[in-house]
Formats: sequence, C-alpha cells, structure tokens
Amino acid sequence: MTLMKTIDINGVKIGPDAPLAIIGGPCAAESYDLCMTIGSALAKRCRELGFGYIFKASFDKANRTSIKSKRGLGMDEGLAIIQKVANELGVPNTTDIHEPHQAAIAAKHVDILQIPAFLCRQTDLLVAAAVTGKAVNVKKGQFLSPAEMTNVVTKLTEAGCSRQMLTERGTFFGYHRLVNDFIGVGDMMELGWPVCFDVTHSTQRPGESQTSGGRPERAPLLAKAATAAGVQALFIETHPEPAKGLSDAATMLPLEVTLDLLGTIAKIRDAVK
Repeated sequence: MTLMKTIDINGVKIGPDAPLAIIGGPCAAESYDLCMTIGSALAKRCRELGFGYIFKASFDKANRTSIKSKRGLGMDEGLAIIQKVANELGVPNTTDIHEPHQAAIAAKHVDILQIPAFLCRQTDLLVAAAVTGKAVNVKKGQFLSPAEMTNVVTKLTEAGCSRQMLTERGTFFGYHRLVNDFIGVGDMMELGWPVCFDVTHSTQRPGESQTSGGRPERAPLLAKAATAAGVQALFIETHPEPAKGLSDAATMLPLEVTLDLLGTIAKIRDAVK
C-alpha cells in the first residue's frame, strides 16, 4: 500500500486529512448565466458545510451517442465562460479534454484537466495533460479493473505529473448497466493519490437509444455510500432543470436536490471522521 498524497488545487486541498472536496457544475457550459447560477449556489453551500469546492463544466462533449447530439459551445467560448465563473466565485475549476492538442489550451483556463473514462488509456493524451504542470483527474475506464489504473498513474508520473486524482464512475456490467465496486474504490485509494467518486455518471444506462439513459434517483444513495467509504472528493453534475440540459439530461441531479444532499453528506463525513 502506498501512502496517499494530498494535492493542492489553487487553495483547495484534496487528500486523506483534507475536508471533502465537491467537484460540481453542469455537464455542459451552456451559458454564463447558467454556470453562475449553479456555481454560486454550490460554492455557497460548500462554504457553509466546510467542503472544498471546484467548479466543473465542459466546453465540448465529444463522446456522444449520436452525431446529431449537441456538443457544447466549443473551446474559445466555453473555456472563457468556465474561467470567468471560477474567477468571479474565487474557486478552482476543471474541464475535460479529448485530444492531446487541447491540453495546453485548456491549461490556460482551468486548474484541473479531466481525462474522460473512455480515453483513460490514451498515452498521448495523458502525457499532454501531465506536461502542462496542471493537476490531472483521470476517470477510470468503464472497461478497466481498479488495479489497471496503476498503469495510468505510472504514465502520468513518468510524464512529470505531480498532482493526480483518480475517479470512479462505474464499470460495465452487461449491456446498459454500470455497477460501482467499492472494494475497487478501496484498492484505488491504495495507489497513492486521492480518489473521487462520480455520483451522477455512475447512474448512467449507456447506449439505450440516441442518448444515454440514467437512474438519477439512485445518485443520493451512491453519494452517501461513497462518502461512508471514505473517498476524498465527490463529482456531481447538477442543473436547475435537468430535463432541459443540453447534455446528460438523464443523469444530472436537480440543483435543489444537490444542495440538500450535500447537507446529508456533511453528516456522514463527520461520522466517518
């Protein structure tokens, strides 16, 4: 077992002795107003509860079921909004990248570069993110065992990344179903870096139709279980009206539900500590 490191993300510490960190926001950066509405509500609630908060939104959703699915605002407009919201709220931020050339561009606007689960084995993408000097959060591939994330950690380390985080977001179980392996979450926490639990994507039902389905009503259950298991961060996508979201409408939690859930999470975290 490797002793877990604590990483610092622009003043928000994530690690074994740090407060729980919440990485939250809409799936896609649909507009400045929407991002500010969500980000300001989450930032305020996290301050009240003593959680660290990192604003999350995506400038592009490249892994869509259909070529007709909405992708987002694109790099220029999307990254500008993500950076502006974080600056105005005084919090760190993160976004996902899909191609190596995007790493250096996104690194000028965000504090954490997120590697999507389907791309977690892409060596060129991992190296490009590592050499920016930014923190890198890699979502465990739905097709990988937790132990195989050792190879991801090794790639990042050998490329010079000094701040890493791994995220559990479910593993394929037959068709149209993901399961969360909490023994595996424990195994990942022994790899030496903080582990985040993706509350909302873990409820996905991939490939059901032209868009992925989901079971968002089970997200609070998973969030409570992951907090009790001792993870260092939770990832939650949320929206005032999820059904109107441009992406992941089937899995995002309503904003008011998320704000209430964080209060419950705080009680569980206190009990665990």
